[in-house]
Amino acid sequence: MMRAAVILLAAAIAGCSVVAFDVANTPAVFANVQRHRDIPYGEDPRQRLDVYVPSGTAANRPVVVFWYGGSWVKGSKAEYRFVGTTLAEHGFVAVLPDYRLFPQVTFPAFDADGAAAVAWVEKHARDFGGDPGNIVLMGHSAGGHTAAMLALDHDFLRKFGAEPACISGLVGLSGTYVLVPDTDELRATFPAPYTEADWQPVRFVDAHAPPTLLLHGLADKEVLPREAEELRDALARNHVRVQLVLYPHRGHAATVASFAPIAGWRTRAVQDTVKFIESLTPTGRCS
Repeated sequence: MMRAAVILLAAAIAGCSVVAFDVANTPAVFANVQRHRDIPYGEDPRQRLDVYVPSGTAANRPVVVFWYGGSWVKGSKAEYRFVGTTLAEHGFVAVLPDYRLFPQVTFPAFDADGAAAVAWVEKHARDFGGDPGNIVLMGHSAGGHTAAMLALDHDFLRKFGAEPACISGLVGLSGTYVLVPDTDELRATFPAPYTEADWQPVRFVDAHAPPTLLLHGLADKEVLPREAEELRDALARNHVRVQLVLYPHRGHAATVASFAPIAGWRTRAVQDTVKFIESLTPTGRCS
């Protein structure tokens, strides 16, 4: 029964089932965390975010902003309640934004939404017990692309009112960092006049990139592990702290599915993420 539920969860994350998201999120309903729903960070209905706050009254907690995947055409923050809950249960303030999707928008509008969400978090982190100088950007698949773009393209982040100095870390779960659009839909999502030089996060690596943790399944056929390896190598060449963890026999959905209690055994993604975030030092440079 447990294995079947995990298979359903992986299928749901791949876009095949909504039932398994309900299964994954059921424990979150009873979790001892506060969930603040549908807070606007922009005017569009898709520009809403949920904030998950740990129990207790501690301040200056690390803040994790998580973007889900879905090939920029599907997904909802409500489906990933299990991620926000798990992060909050480990003592972090978790923020899960929705963002506009294709065909409503094309690149770089969904990343602009991401930057606007970060700007909101920087302004309001203290309202929820978070430290605005210790913001970790995290995402899975297409969401990993957004997290990486915002962590690495400092000028883009500033353009939408966010301060790169507030970003203390990056966590990529099966993210695409060397994207080459290979379908008609992807080519329409990333249209001219933009090119790979504009949308590949690996192109923006410099010595000011934040410490980075990359988690990837070696059996991932949707986003090949070599993309994470290329980003790791680019960061290392710039003397940025980076760790790449490759999970044997695990596919594309395993890294994020592991944040659901029913699938936590699939990988050590939760443990690796928590250990990394707890090792980070607040930037002390966030104004």
